[in-house]
Amino acid sequence: MEIKKIHHEFSICQVEDFSFVNIDSEYFFIGKTDEEKSLVCLTSKVPPNVIRRDDGWKALRIQGVLEFSLIGILSKITVILADNNISIFAVSTYNTDYLLIKKGNYEKAIQALENAEYKIID
Repeated sequence: MEIKKIHHEFSICQVEDFSFVNIDSEYFFIGKTDEEKSLVCLTSKVPPNVIRRDDGWKALRIQGVLEFSLIGILSKITVILADNNISIFAVSTYNTDYLLIKKGNYEKAIQALENAEYKIID
């Protein structure tokens, strides 16, 4: 399985609302519940109405379209990272999954995945 490096820096935020989200940005992910509004975006695109933010994240994308019938793809990867004391923030889209990893653990995560025979591509 191939995992692609995403060459951007990301921030994970809580926002007051989504009115300042740049929907033309190359990457952004939003989530809304009865308790909060969350945004993952490029650090350079963090809107001015953040309540809280956490900067310093890098991302990996599982390459290809993951059919809904596939089982355990994300689980296997997160176990490898957990076994190496690497925490993640996962985001799923219709096609695939993204793993956000703090910059300080990014290279360690790549090495752990390569050691587990995942192909990391630029």
